[in-house]
Amino acid sequence: MNYRPIAARLAGLLCRTCGLGALLLAVMMPFSGRAEAARDFSRETARVVPTWLRDGIIYEIFPRNFSATGDFGGITARLDELHDLGVTILWLMPIHPTGKEKSKGALGSPYAVKDYYGINPDYGTAEDLKKLVKEAHQRGMKVIIDIVANHTAWDSVLMKHPEFYKQDGKGKIIPPVAGWSDVAGLNYGNPQLREYMTEMLKHWVDPKGFDLDGFRCDVAYMVPTSFWEEARGELMKVKPDIMMLAEASAPDLMVKAFDADYSWPLLGTLNDVLLNGAPATELKKTWEEGLRKFPQGTLHMRITDDHDEARAVTRFGIEGALAASVLMLSLDGVPLLYNGMEVGDATESGDPALFERMPVFWQPRGRPSLRDIYRNLIKLRNQHPAFRNGKVTWLKSSNEADLVALSRSDEHDEFVVVVNLSNRPVRGQVEVPNSQEFKLIVGGVKVISNGFPALALKGFEYRIYQRSLTAAIANH
Repeated sequence: MNYRPIAARLAGLLCRTCGLGALLLAVMMPFSGRAEAARDFSRETARVVPTWLRDGIIYEIFPRNFSATGDFGGITARLDELHDLGVTILWLMPIHPTGKEKSKGALGSPYAVKDYYGINPDYGTAEDLKKLVKEAHQRGMKVIIDIVANHTAWDSVLMKHPEFYKQDGKGKIIPPVAGWSDVAGLNYGNPQLREYMTEMLKHWVDPKGFDLDGFRCDVAYMVPTSFWEEARGELMKVKPDIMMLAEASAPDLMVKAFDADYSWPLLGTLNDVLLNGAPATELKKTWEEGLRKFPQGTLHMRITDDHDEARAVTRFGIEGALAASVLMLSLDGVPLLYNGMEVGDATESGDPALFERMPVFWQPRGRPSLRDIYRNLIKLRNQHPAFRNGKVTWLKSSNEADLVALSRSDEHDEFVVVVNLSNRPVRGQVEVPNSQEFKLIVGGVKVISNGFPALALKGFEYRIYQRSLTAAIANH
């Protein structure tokens, strides 16, 4: 049975680029006739990714909501602040002009692109964008932009080429999914469209032009893998060290085309644990399932919050959101922060925020010093390669329904991260070799009467311990 229509109808009931809608489609993909569904990708190796991505912290920015001015200048003015937070990669949501025909809400979705070569005049000029990129580069930060390759606005400049679009049996242009009424689906069976889109992508990364560092590719799983692989080859001739991030959870995309994808399955499990009371052991199962399905060395973007989800602080509460972030910052992969997370912003996201102006509220009351907490956690990750390699060891505990315990290590250090993913106080013990050599460095109090690895954690409390391997070797 072809499950794609079912997934599409479910997704159509949701917002235009709703994460849940995308997740439903992605989950259905293995059953929907993807050309390489039977291929064992776990026997293959993922492409080698740029070091700056593997070591990075991605920060997603919705330009019209990030600052009071809602433009590129508002972002440039706060680059020092983002650099101080520890951010290394800026992802700008679509910067192109937004279509008006059949648009939703007062402003329309930024994912309904009118001109791939244009810049939304509300955001500024080409020179404003170039200044933003240049200033970011001077601070050691990379900049990528959102590319919506699957569909366009109905008043797109490409409409003069109806052959570029998907059509029904009567020759009428149609949306890619029935519920996405504000956009028209592109037809990648047309070689001229492929050539146009490839040249457009090269335009944005050209070092002599905008000098962008890559792309986050919207609903990448709905565009043929062959296009992405061909485009990637051409892009690397222009700028070899680019980054390609797929909004997808599809193993075939990770062999040649993309550097990283979304860890949607893990996000779904995290929601199930924190919202529905599923045991925390499900997180390990989901992580291990990824190893069995994806090419070896696949890099996943670890997410708790983005523009498609209700804000994490509204789903999990402030303490639950922070506990979730600690876990994602401690796992393998590359972490994502969505603008406002660092202050606990609870402004709407997804629908209706995609179609209206809903600025981040940067000074919410009654919040702990989340920016300092995030800064310190990111600093720990940036300073220690053990958190940035692919080696994760899940540790056993006496209360695995509530506690997640894992080890990250390299030749210099070993870290143990323990997170209580329940809102209840928890007592337990973690099975940690050489436990007497660990020192508490994050969370709790510096002197623990019951001694590690015995733990007494409050609801959503977390702790991080460190053991110096070089010191241990010297002592022996």
